[in-house]
Amino acid sequence: MKRTKIKVIPCLDDLLRQRVAFHEAGHAAGIYLNNKARQLSPVIFNIVFKATIRETDGRSFQSIHGDCLARVEGGRLIEPLPNFIHNVASGITAHNEPEEPFSDLYKAIFEADIINLLIGPLAEAKYIANIDNELFSRQLFNMNALNFYGGESDIAKVNEYFQSCSADEKQNEQKLNALFNEAFDFVNNDAHWQAITQLVIHMLASRSERMDCEEIVSQLDHAMANYKDRRGLERRHVYGPLKFKKSDLG
Repeated sequence: MKRTKIKVIPCLDDLLRQRVAFHEAGHAAGIYLNNKARQLSPVIFNIVFKATIRETDGRSFQSIHGDCLARVEGGRLIEPLPNFIHNVASGITAHNEPEEPFSDLYKAIFEADIINLLIGPLAEAKYIANIDNELFSRQLFNMNALNFYGGESDIAKVNEYFQSCSADEKQNEQKLNALFNEAFDFVNNDAHWQAITQLVIHMLASRSERMDCEEIVSQLDHAMANYKDRRGLERRHVYGPLKFKKSDLG
């Protein structure tokens, strides 16, 4: 007798909480892992995960679905934009320093902040694709699609970044497309996805409505280490233990 595969779908409340959790865990993973990979200074951030809606800090990452709310407090390298640009530019003028180092630094943190904003809704989109047994493909997603995954405020903040630096719409579009691809690749990376998933599991199991930076970083580091260990075991299983000749050891 042929068995029928039954697809398990979370109840509505659970689904909403899980979507929100993946969204915010994506932001958190980006802030920590993406910034770290780019050798940028660490920033302090927290996750607030509640079951009721209340007024949120406009400077934070946000995701709202139905009656669930979560947000990442802090985490942006450039905040607020106008003051940051004015203060750094004033410092350069006062010390007569060349502009190129500022340009390189600003470009690096500008791009990192935007990627981290995009990672949140993309993580939520990947979660939905997974439970629906659908392909998470770059060709199926663009900036407009992120509106279906709690990305409205994220997109608004991304637009704020671009409005602060350039009026060239074509150039902005090209840059945004490149950064979107980087954010997509980050989420689609197996190690990063395991880290995001592990953080979600921890968030949903925790009774606390607030997770501080140290706890988040610990979860992400632990997940990344587990992934590397598991990959190492898989390689040893496939290829067997490494064998050296005496001459290889010098």
